[in-house]
Amino acid sequence: MARLGEYDISNPFEATVVETARITPPDSKEDIRHIVLDISGSGFHFVEGQSVGVLVPPPFAAGQKQHFRLYSVASSRQGDDGKDKTIALCVKRCSYIDDFSGEEYKGIASNYLCDLTPGAKVTMTGPYGVAFVVPADDTCNMLLIALGTGIAPFRAFVKHIYETRGGWKGKVRLFYGGKSGLDLAYMNDEKNDFAQYYDEETFKAFQAVSPRPHMDDPIEWEKALEQHAEEVWELLKDPKTYVFIGGLEKIMEPLSKAFVKMAGSEPQWEQKKNELVGANRWFELLY
Repeated sequence: MARLGEYDISNPFEATVVETARITPPDSKEDIRHIVLDISGSGFHFVEGQSVGVLVPPPFAAGQKQHFRLYSVASSRQGDDGKDKTIALCVKRCSYIDDFSGEEYKGIASNYLCDLTPGAKVTMTGPYGVAFVVPADDTCNMLLIALGTGIAPFRAFVKHIYETRGGWKGKVRLFYGGKSGLDLAYMNDEKNDFAQYYDEETFKAFQAVSPRPHMDDPIEWEKALEQHAEEVWELLKDPKTYVFIGGLEKIMEPLSKAFVKMAGSEPQWEQKKNELVGANRWFELLY
């Protein structure tokens, strides 16, 4: 993935906020928002798996000419309106603690977007890349694994294959992780978009959460995958299976441990993963 400074932002366009809604419940510590923007008249078009850039307006930090951040698209190419006039983003309000001073600082782009109200204008750029691509053959299987806002491209995937394309013959298995069930965007009591696909014969979704979310225990990825290890391993052995992983980089360590157990040893897992990578059936979008 290119560095932020390497992205072409020379052709910005203006979008208008249509909707902004917190999609984590009030008792969740995570403020994750679903933001829908009107892009009609901009000439902007995108497909699932792409990202867009957001240019935050000044003031900037000393010596900074602009503040640019990337966000994965959370809607199918037809937009949330189904008319190719909107684009949706999944944004988590972020902050970080300075290691030296102990002071908390708000994430500039995320707080800017989360504070917007309907009617606000947003300067955007892109689209960029196609990190994830829906297979052309609808008999292929897809193993989707996401942490936090890494779910955004998979929301777009699922909407595209079951609504725009009208169905999917291969297996689609989604594993989604968060500190608790409350934090699973699009899969909680506040907003459960994935529920409308549970009746689809080929789609299943599973949660991976911490056993004690208030104690900072790690998310139980190994347990979640082990409960379905037989099916997951059969999928990984199937030459028609594609694997997509999105979210924070820390997701990879527990996933690797789970896959090593399925394979029987670390060398066997490395061999299988190398096969998937070599066949262009293993994709990661990590940050």
